[in-house]
Amino acid sequence: MNGEYQAPEGTTQDTLMAEPLHIRRYESKDKLAVRRLHDYALNEVGAHLGSGPWDEDLDEIEDVYLNSGGEFLVGVLNGEIVAMGALMKLTPEKAELKRMRVRPGLQGRGYGQAMLDALHRRAAELGYSRLRLDTTVQQRAAQRLYLENGYGETGRGVIGPFDCIFYERKLLG
Repeated sequence: MNGEYQAPEGTTQDTLMAEPLHIRRYESKDKLAVRRLHDYALNEVGAHLGSGPWDEDLDEIEDVYLNSGGEFLVGVLNGEIVAMGALMKLTPEKAELKRMRVRPGLQGRGYGQAMLDALHRRAAELGYSRLRLDTTVQQRAAQRLYLENGYGETGRGVIGPFDCIFYERKLLG
């Protein structure tokens, strides 16, 4: 996966990234940094349950995502992983967007959008025509990101102790 995200023309200054985010495929050496980013980002929004079977996919990224028709991308800034996101194959036509995280303190700078754009491109390359995802009701920034990118709410429910919103989007092209 190559690199630098370029903001589209007409993007306002507050949505521009201070520095370009290099987005690449997950490598096994990233395991600890990915786990730390995951824990930190979820703790910041009060959506972390601590360690448990719900996070086992992060111990098996190669098998769960990379070797199973999906993808796992990381965003690197100044040599550190500050963003991540994944695609998990559900059917030959549909994947689930998973593990979207941006380091708190760097949110609101376009890094989440850059990661989402990269995942949309990769999903199209893998032949997916639909993406689904879920997010907790307290993750309002994530909800805005998904709505602004053509995701429609398909329902609400509870996952563990969290009230969640379910979204889906058809990929173009």
